[in-house]
Amino acid sequence: MATLTVWRFDTATGADEDAETLRMLSKQSLITIIDAATVSWPADAKKPKTRQMHNMTGVGAMGGAFWGMLFGLIFFMPLLGMAIGAATGALGGSLRDVGIDDDFIKKVRSEITPGRSALFVLSQDAVIDKVREALHDTRGELLFTNLSSEQEKALRDVFAE
Repeated sequence: MATLTVWRFDTATGADEDAETLRMLSKQSLITIIDAATVSWPADAKKPKTRQMHNMTGVGAMGGAFWGMLFGLIFFMPLLGMAIGAATGALGGSLRDVGIDDDFIKKVRSEITPGRSALFVLSQDAVIDKVREALHDTRGELLFTNLSSEQEKALRDVFAE
């Protein structure tokens, strides 16, 4: 079973700084990273910057389409308004089917604001206590949703194209 975790940091650089901690945890076999990405939102910026962590991706990574779609729904749709609202309705429905629902999107949107950053990790086989301890020590706060095996398969199906 895969787990999608979101770690929020109270600085715009916290997520990028903690990417190294995540790499270290992976090397210690405390977590298997399927894919990861960061969102950094400088306090003076109108929108956040996103970055997929290509060098961390594992076998079967979701790719840029997944992160682009997820980040678009969370961070950029409120900026675009209703202009493409109908097109995203179906997209949002697909993500809801895989465990990423409106409540998750709203929570992340409200927590990742200017001056903050986030580390998004799709993983499995995590020793969650050790991961939480390592990332919490760097002032990361855990927000997460678990994906069942069926939801993970559905998510891969959505992005197989």
